[in-house]
Amino acid sequence: MPTTADLEKYADLIVRTAVHIQRGQVLWINAPIHTPDLVRLIVKRAYEEGAKRVHVEWQDEQLTKLTYGLAPDEAFEQYPAWRAQAMNELAEQGGAYLFIKSDDPELLKDINPKRLSDYSRVSSAALATFRKYMSSKRMTWSIVAAPSDNWAKLVFPALDTHAAVEALWEAIFRAVRVKLDDPVHAWAEHNSFLLAKRAYLDAKQYKKLHYRAPGTDLVIELPDNHLWNGGISKNEQGNTFNPNVPTEEVYTAPHRNGTHGVVRSTKPLSYQGNLIENFSLTFADGRVVDFQAEKGYESLKAMLDLDEHSRYLGEAALVPHRSPISDSNIIFFNTLFDENASNHLALGNAYPTCVQGGAAMTREELEQAGLNQSILHVDFMIGSAEMDIDGITRDGKAEPVFRKGNWAF
Repeated sequence: MPTTADLEKYADLIVRTAVHIQRGQVLWINAPIHTPDLVRLIVKRAYEEGAKRVHVEWQDEQLTKLTYGLAPDEAFEQYPAWRAQAMNELAEQGGAYLFIKSDDPELLKDINPKRLSDYSRVSSAALATFRKYMSSKRMTWSIVAAPSDNWAKLVFPALDTHAAVEALWEAIFRAVRVKLDDPVHAWAEHNSFLLAKRAYLDAKQYKKLHYRAPGTDLVIELPDNHLWNGGISKNEQGNTFNPNVPTEEVYTAPHRNGTHGVVRSTKPLSYQGNLIENFSLTFADGRVVDFQAEKGYESLKAMLDLDEHSRYLGEAALVPHRSPISDSNIIFFNTLFDENASNHLALGNAYPTCVQGGAAMTREELEQAGLNQSILHVDFMIGSAEMDIDGITRDGKAEPVFRKGNWAF
């Protein structure tokens, strides 16, 4: 186990920066069952910061695997109405939701992909209101991480399980700046850096982004009045929070019909307990029209076919190759970390806050503004030290945004 001091600093960062608990706020923690020490520290800090109530929902990935492997088909055709109602109430009351990610990236590799897709559809439908609250920032939420045995062994296969878990804790702490003297202050400075990048790109209002790298030649059109997000966010009550810890990205939404060309992945993608590796996507008029994968082809196909809009992009994120996670030279097999070591895109849903006035728009209005709407939202990594990106102005001029994987301005 990590030192108590590091765990306390991590819990403090989560409570004061990630979800930024306010006095009188309710906090819901979705936590893996093997992380009681961390969760207890988070609960303690949340109450010390004035939380009204902290609810902990424990998850056991082995029970998840048993359910997907042994439950009857009808178990995946409906979602517990009581849970959806409880989560909607949390959002409506301005609560905070914390998800501690710790699952084995290959947990469900032997499960029928149809079961995973079926349950993904019904859960997305049941939680549509809750996710709308999240994506429009009407509530506070954050995703953080803690190691599990199988995840740690995948990242550090040469180590025994105990040593691998210790190494993964250390890697997580360095990625989230817990090893610094004052992580909360360090995150305030980091958020200011990301805000400056967002302001520059918002002012530019590029018409398109042109990506070039080995195996990638992709043009992404951006909607009119698009906005760049990333780092710190602000909820409807005016309180700041960090949706992802760690994060190194700034991101916006592509125009749904404006992506053309081919893009190649540069890191493995863990999707629904399966790894998808060395894959490429070909786009025409915004839609994936061809795809290949050396590993996980059926999982990739199931993801692309999840709904009628899952073959379109919902996010384009810029992440410098030189960053704490990338500099570690660790492949985490976990999107929360790997996406923050690499430029990435997301298939599926676009966030309403990526266009001016989007938080108040209906689904139809968001679609008219060019933002894709889907039950899917999956990030995949495309960046490298060889990637160049140009911003194309409205008069057709190309300006450098990234050169050799890093910011060009």
